[in-house]
Amino acid sequence: MKTFRIFSALAALAAGVAFGSTPAKAQADAAPPLSTSPPIVVKQKAVKPIWLKAEVIHADQLSLLVREEDNGMNIHAFTYSDKAREKMQAVLEAGGYQYGDKVRIRYMPGKTEALDIQGDPSKPI
Repeated sequence: MKTFRIFSALAALAAGVAFGSTPAKAQADAAPPLSTSPPIVVKQKAVKPIWLKAEVIHADQLSLLVREEDNGMNIHAFTYSDKAREKMQAVLEAGGYQYGDKVRIRYMPGKTEALDIQGDPSKPI
């Protein structure tokens, strides 16, 4: 009889748990639908060329290797745009830039093409 009482108590407990629990409802039922408005477009700012003050390490007709004046650990290698190539050709014919000459280079950030070069070359040795 003892086992019958334990069995009936467990059966009643199981039935209570089974009928007492209800399935969980998703919380999104009452949420409004997502809007279908067009996406927000962010306008990009136009990138402007910047000037770099530098000291010449090496210059030839294909490239210019310079060290930044502000931070001597930064070294840049530039190729020439059409305008800068014509200028460099004239400078190279007159003797070219020597090691240590001060120049200013106009270029687009993130690119390695010199758009314009300013600076007086020293007299050739």
